[in-house]
Amino acid sequence: MQEAASLLTFEVPKRRLDGGRYYRGKIASESTRSKKQRTYYVSSDAVGDVESYVASSRAWVIRRAQKAGRYDRLPEIRMLIEVTRGLKPKVRWCDRDGVIGEQELNLLTWQERMLLFEEGPHGPEPLWLWLNERGLPFQPSSWENVFRAANQRCERILTPPKHLRRDPHQVFAPYATVHSGRHSFALYMLVVLNYLMDQRFGLTPEERRDFRLLYGDPWFMVQNLLGHSSRETTVKHYLAPVADLQLRAMLASTDDDPVEAPMPELDAVFARIARESEGIQDIDSRLVSAAGDVA
Repeated sequence: MQEAASLLTFEVPKRRLDGGRYYRGKIASESTRSKKQRTYYVSSDAVGDVESYVASSRAWVIRRAQKAGRYDRLPEIRMLIEVTRGLKPKVRWCDRDGVIGEQELNLLTWQERMLLFEEGPHGPEPLWLWLNERGLPFQPSSWENVFRAANQRCERILTPPKHLRRDPHQVFAPYATVHSGRHSFALYMLVVLNYLMDQRFGLTPEERRDFRLLYGDPWFMVQNLLGHSSRETTVKHYLAPVADLQLRAMLASTDDDPVEAPMPELDAVFARIARESEGIQDIDSRLVSAAGDVA
């Protein structure tokens, strides 16, 4: 939660004119639990959504805050001077007293990141990406409330009226948390990487062995994507629901299953995993069943 919540505007990848399905960015080490810098990957659509947010609702709350003089009343503010290039970029700023300071971008704490501003066309603008309705940095812990409100709204709309306030273990609506998104990512990448190695690359057993020696197996790749120092953490806590499944056999039997975008060859695989594993939700099937019950 802290990793994504403390991003600065210039740390989000920009879409290129030549396109691309995924873009790559860096998570500063000080923002991670492991205190190690990590690469993250984001889809082109997600980058587009962020760009739309920056140009619309974010710009609107910033302008309102400027007109209200909200930034002028902040006890501390650091105006950006420059971000240096190189292997270890540094951020240089000037505070209200005219004192110049600098820190390696990778070592800025999330509290220090909240103080960074840049000069915009109408005055100071926060460099912190996610802002609240007052135009101030949205604190990492506040995202818990966002997910809680969304879950309550889903439950209220998707739970059939006759089941309201009944059995608490009978769930009709999807339930999501920040951490469940991380678990979903881990599961998705494990299945996709297994599929790529088994099907797309057309590797022989010998070539597959060589590929594993060079790059590691899918479990190792997912471990690196999550930033875990231990493979055991990845397997035991994140992928436990599918650790005992024979993924290759499952993938090999998907030819006759109905397919849809965005990864048609894997939709049926994920649906089957959700049916056969505890602790995994299939959002699509739940929405369809809920809509049918409500109707």
